[in-house]
Amino acid sequence: MTTERTAENLPWVEKYRPSTLTQIQGQTSTVTTIRKFVHEGKLPHLLFYGPPGTGKTSTILALAHEIYGPNYKNMVLELNASDDRGIDVVRNQIKNFASTQQIFARGFKLIILDEADAMTNVAQNALRRIIEKYTKNTRFCILANYAHKLNPALLSRCTRFRFSPLEESAIRAQLEKVIIKEHLSINEEAMSSLIKLSGGDMRRGLNVLQACKAATSGSGSTDSMDPVEVSRDMVYECIGAPHPADIETIFDSVLNDDWSTAIKTMMEIKRVKGLALIDLLQGFVEILGNYQLNSKARIHVLKKLAEIEYAISRGGNEKVQCSATIGVMKEAMLIQAGASQ
Repeated sequence: MTTERTAENLPWVEKYRPSTLTQIQGQTSTVTTIRKFVHEGKLPHLLFYGPPGTGKTSTILALAHEIYGPNYKNMVLELNASDDRGIDVVRNQIKNFASTQQIFARGFKLIILDEADAMTNVAQNALRRIIEKYTKNTRFCILANYAHKLNPALLSRCTRFRFSPLEESAIRAQLEKVIIKEHLSINEEAMSSLIKLSGGDMRRGLNVLQACKAATSGSGSTDSMDPVEVSRDMVYECIGAPHPADIETIFDSVLNDDWSTAIKTMMEIKRVKGLALIDLLQGFVEILGNYQLNSKARIHVLKKLAEIEYAISRGGNEKVQCSATIGVMKEAMLIQAGASQ
């Protein structure tokens, strides 16, 4: 009973984390290659890098459980380098674990360094020597979001595997399994929006789906057989992204109304929906992508919107940048109209 309650209280990211390599979604070639290394007994030091939520941690944990089974805790050292990232951790925890050999167990031990791109340069320099020295009885798996933040000498000691953003089919397959197990109901429109907003990040998709269930009134009644309905509006609200209808309303106002009405419409929707201009800009770019603009107008609007985005990132005034956004899009339409005459 205690185990069931613990599982129920877990975030879905952990609750539905793959426990075997066959359950890993969307990284088929990587999983096949790693499994071949293990079967041949020639597992090298590994580097998994790529965007968050693409399966780096899940893959190495599943691999470790397949290799060691019940002896996992004795043979594997897990460290999150974003917390333990100093030279002391390398000299003490990592070195001590790597240098000791197991008396009753065969094979090598495994050290998993998550978020390794957050390690200091001094710690990375110390780590490369330890990797060389204890290769006989220890393997390292380094996980990072950005490979360029790691020491080149460290990179050269590892076999690299790039984890790309997950394809929509992989995210859909996993979400559909979770939806069935959690007694949810979701229409195709809401599912498509959820997959699109996930942006190849499985973690984000699961977190939003869990937030949607928690936001419904029936989320607490796990014994009820009635599925919880997840709508498209609920997905957008939980993820905090601007709804396409709101983007269209602002865009139509910019095209058809005068400047005063357009800025009033934009500011009112921003205020009521709690949106940021940086989110609206992405929506505008997507809409403009569907318009058949001439090259001059398209270059102008994208260049100017990029400058506005940069100004916001530098702390620019939101209201001033909203005005500039409307001006840029109106100017682009004038360029388009002038070219078509």
